[in-house]
Amino acid sequence: MQNYKREDSVLHTKSYAFAVRITKMFLHLTGNDWKLMAIYRQVLRSGTSVSANVHESEFAQSPADFISKLHIALKEANETMHWLNLLHDTDCLSDREFQSMASDCSEIIALLISSIKTTKKNIDLNS
Repeated sequence: MQNYKREDSVLHTKSYAFAVRITKMFLHLTGNDWKLMAIYRQVLRSGTSVSANVHESEFAQSPADFISKLHIALKEANETMHWLNLLHDTDCLSDREFQSMASDCSEIIALLISSIKTTKKNIDLNS
């Protein structure tokens, strides 16, 4: 990839910022209640995995590999939304905290879906 600049990728930037937020949320939550540690670890794992898979996709071996990595990131983002809903519905996250995190997660999901669709369309055009 010639002249590739990560900072030009909205998906890269937003997924990384979300991973940072998820990590900070995890640290905040674990300071409150260790009884729910299994759930906290799940949201940490899935929330940071989104960014890791977006990063992996940046140097995919093929368009199919690129799409595969983004699909994995999409599945992880969807799982993260599940854990955020669960944490909210069990009063571990306030309405404000939940809305902020869920909004970011939804935006990343939309970006992933758009990227996958665009790449598939481009593959079809070049075939």
